[in-house]
Amino acid sequence: MTDTPAKKTQHPAIFYLICVMLIGSFLFRVLVTANEYPSRMSQMLEMAIDAALIAGLIGLRKLGPQALFIVALICGIALFGIRMRNDASWWTGHWKYDIYSRR
Repeated sequence: MTDTPAKKTQHPAIFYLICVMLIGSFLFRVLVTANEYPSRMSQMLEMAIDAALIAGLIGLRKLGPQALFIVALICGIALFGIRMRNDASWWTGHWKYDIYSRR
C-alpha cells in the first residue's frame, strides 16, 4: 500500500457562477430604478445572500483569473456600499428610487 494523495478535481464553474451573480446583481441594482420597498425579510435575505456570495468568492479565489476575482469582489462590496447611500437605497438595494405616478 502506498500513501498517495487523492487527486482533487476542481471545477471552476462555481467560481464563474458566483462572479456572474455578483457582477450581474451590481449592474442590475445600479441601472434599474426601484419603484417599491421590499419587506424587511426580503431586504435581510438579499443582504445575507450577497454576503454568502462574497464569502464563497473569497473561498474559491484560486479557481479563476485574479482580474475577474477582483472585479467581482469590488462589485460585491459595492452592493453594500449602495445600501449606505440613503434611506431608499438601504431598503431597496438600488441606486435610484422613484414612485411612478398612476394615470
